[in-house]
Amino acid sequence: MGDAPPFDCSRNISVDEFDNELPEYRGPSKSQLKREMTALQQLGEELVGLSRERLARIEIPERLREAILEAQRISKHEARRRQMQFIGKIMRDVDAGPIREALDEFKGVSAAANARQHHLERLRTRLMEDESAFGELAREFPQADIQHLRQLRRNALKEAQQGKPPRAYRELFRELRELLAAGTAPGAMPVAADPDAA
Repeated sequence: MGDAPPFDCSRNISVDEFDNELPEYRGPSKSQLKREMTALQQLGEELVGLSRERLARIEIPERLREAILEAQRISKHEARRRQMQFIGKIMRDVDAGPIREALDEFKGVSAAANARQHHLERLRTRLMEDESAFGELAREFPQADIQHLRQLRRNALKEAQQGKPPRAYRELFRELRELLAAGTAPGAMPVAADPDAA
């Protein structure tokens, strides 16, 4: 032992020999595959729980849509369980990313939905605090009914002074949301629901 080198340096090792010694990648582990399948099944369950209107707004393959609608019709436990497994199998071939984004949007948890929500709340606050902000709104949204929005502002201020429920305040938010959703301004996008409207 003593002075002997830990390996034989006397011969050159080719790149091919080195590559052959690396372990071969055999794909994801069983536990990773199980986690992915569980996530797809949960996603499928969320889709089955949607209303028909919301489901219609999500881009999914027709085969998957039909399987989801069938699962919504099934009431027997065992038959529903089998249908959910079938949905999970179909979803293996589907890009789940856009579906997850759409579901997050419905729940109002996506960053884009939150940003639009805050933008609308700030806009409503500016309009309530400063009537001159309506000029800026008219430039940004030429099709807006500014007179109606001003009336909602007046009613909201009156409600606040009299301690009444904020109906006009909520209505002002809804009107602003519809302006953005209608795309009357460049880059306008649909926005989340009014948190005060509950």
